[in-house]
Amino acid sequence: MNNIAAPIESLFEKVEDYSRTSIELFKLNTIDKSADLASSLATKAVLFIFAAMFILSINIGLALWLGEVLGKSYYGFFVVGGIYAFIAIPVYIYRHEWIKEPVNDAVITKMMQEKTV
Repeated sequence: MNNIAAPIESLFEKVEDYSRTSIELFKLNTIDKSADLASSLATKAVLFIFAAMFILSINIGLALWLGEVLGKSYYGFFVVGGIYAFIAIPVYIYRHEWIKEPVNDAVITKMMQEKTV
């Protein structure tokens, strides 16, 4: 009876070690993917901020120039605002197809991507 108990006990210890190792590997993979996603989002956020500052500067310049052409400076701002309102309508209508789905797909792809070292 003792001959059978030793291999079974050894088997249970190996299963327990395997389970702990698997859980630890899962935790580390989750942390790695989360950190990769966070750093990717942070990079995109910084690039977005610089692009937004550039576009804002161009828009102010365009609004002032149009205001000068139209005779009153605030007319230029009205025209630029109207252009953005005109652009916002299709963006709002197609927001799921143009924004939500691509972002969801990108996040899922990034999380499911295998790490190659």
